[in-house]
Amino acid sequence: MPDIIETIQQLTNIPSPTGYTAEIIDFLDENLKRKGYQPERNHKGSLMVTVKGAEDQSRRFVTAHIDTLGAMVRAIKPDGRLKIDLIGGFTYHSIDGEYCTVHSAATGKDWTGTILLHQTSVHVYKDARTAERNQDNMEIRLDAEVHTAKDVSALGIRVGDFISFAPRTEITPSGYIKSRHLDDKASAAILLQFLHRIADEKLTLPYTTCFFFSNNEEIGYGGNSNMPPHTVEYLAVDMGAMGDDQQTDEYTVSICVKDGSGPYHFGLRQQLVGLCESQEIPYKLDIYPFYGSDASAAMKAGWDVRHALIGPGIDASHAYERTHRKSLEACSKLLEAYLSAPMIGKLPEKQGDIEWNN
Repeated sequence: MPDIIETIQQLTNIPSPTGYTAEIIDFLDENLKRKGYQPERNHKGSLMVTVKGAEDQSRRFVTAHIDTLGAMVRAIKPDGRLKIDLIGGFTYHSIDGEYCTVHSAATGKDWTGTILLHQTSVHVYKDARTAERNQDNMEIRLDAEVHTAKDVSALGIRVGDFISFAPRTEITPSGYIKSRHLDDKASAAILLQFLHRIADEKLTLPYTTCFFFSNNEEIGYGGNSNMPPHTVEYLAVDMGAMGDDQQTDEYTVSICVKDGSGPYHFGLRQQLVGLCESQEIPYKLDIYPFYGSDASAAMKAGWDVRHALIGPGIDASHAYERTHRKSLEACSKLLEAYLSAPMIGKLPEKQGDIEWNN
């Protein structure tokens, strides 16, 4: 667990809003090469590591995404403040008062700032407490002496520059991890550390498994391509959503039975439940009503695979999030148990030789 938590800290401190993920992919690439892997990149910039297993004809595909919520410069206002346009599905009020960084594409320089409601000062604006937080009245106050749009332009800031949010990662003595972007860097850390263990302990998985770090999940199509031939099962490792009517908590692994795309594969879900119960891994079954994963994106793209979704329970998703080391541990144990277990079915070796346990 210390390794996973340390990795979460490393990953959350690398800016990676969707569309601006080269730095974190480079980090993962170099990290995995040091362990002897040969990662591959697709044209979209995602990273895949293939681990050869005892059987190569039936394969597994496992994803976590490293892209995060963020924004772009929408417009430069006459007074030197910046309007923003959101990347990903979150609300403006969840970033009110957040520190941020504007990444200048023209110069490569970063400029810090704060995201604020235009009428923030209660000493000046009557509607400071009641004004709706939206694209029209949220803005960035740059940490630079700017008074006009021309001043901002002189810094090299342009419309379309990416904006990342300060993660503010904290680890409490009681085992909580508080940070932005635990969705889904907590899961990415779990996958990365399991890959380290495979290399360090020279483990052999029962099936060739592709570990895919996707970089477009927050906009809906991170892991819907590049599956190798003979892929049978697809496991997305992503956050478990907490709230009213949800069973998911910060101390167990969440197994999603249905999200906004529809139900996940029943047979694979039952296998995950069976592994939890037989190995005493604390878990919760849940429905995420306003949610989609890389696995559901793959189904919409037409892939013929069994799909499932697990993840650590994350409180306050798409805001300042929190989980607990117990949830990370439970998710890590289930991932290992699943990738060490037999598949629930097999590909036909010849016509007529079909055995499905769906």
